[in-house]
Amino acid sequence: MEQTVEQKLKALYELQNIHTKIDKIRQVRGELPMEVSDLEDEVAGLETRINKIKSELDDLEDAIVTRKNLIRDAQAATKKYESQLNDVKNNREYDAISKEIEIQGLDIQVSEKKIKEFGFEITNKTAVFEKAMADLEDRKKDLEAKRAELENITSETQKEEDELNAKASAAAESIDERLLVAYSRLRQNAKNGLAVVTIQRDSCSGCFNQIPPQRQMDIRQHKKVIVCEHCGRILVDEALAGEKTEIV
Repeated sequence: MEQTVEQKLKALYELQNIHTKIDKIRQVRGELPMEVSDLEDEVAGLETRINKIKSELDDLEDAIVTRKNLIRDAQAATKKYESQLNDVKNNREYDAISKEIEIQGLDIQVSEKKIKEFGFEITNKTAVFEKAMADLEDRKKDLEAKRAELENITSETQKEEDELNAKASAAAESIDERLLVAYSRLRQNAKNGLAVVTIQRDSCSGCFNQIPPQRQMDIRQHKKVIVCEHCGRILVDEALAGEKTEIV
């Protein structure tokens, strides 16, 4: 059986009342959920940064080992070429071997310079790494404290919120999809989450703009769903708002 407009309005208003109670419970938590989420993001960001720095430090250590191996190989080659100088037969051979010794010496100098540069980078990155680790520990402690605080507040109200959510789901089932979509959109756009409001002192209790007498009369007749011309909220009269619809 299709609902009358009055029944639809009652169902919407009852759903609004349930959601308002849920909103009040969540308001008690204040900014804690957002603070916890922000700290989780910060911890994740620091962990990513620390892993990146650690990888860079490992690469620098590997680069130093590589350069040390190059120096060792160059020194061995130099000794080999120096021993060959004793057996040269002409100036051409002497010059060629001397050139090789010179090249090995330059390679050693380059590698020694690179090792110093890598060492300098390691010192700087280690300082950054240690600072990031200290920051991570601090943020983890903050996160643990905020989570405990949120859990404490949530545990006190979770049962009530669960019951209200169940009632909200039951109430939503009695509302046709088109109205429910409009209601949900209004709730999302309203700062206070109010999509269905009453007339108070001849005004919309959502935006406090005055409602013309004729429009108030139309609202009281329950012939159609009427919205505020200023804020778009669904309007119900005092008589309908005063009737309680029990949601089992």
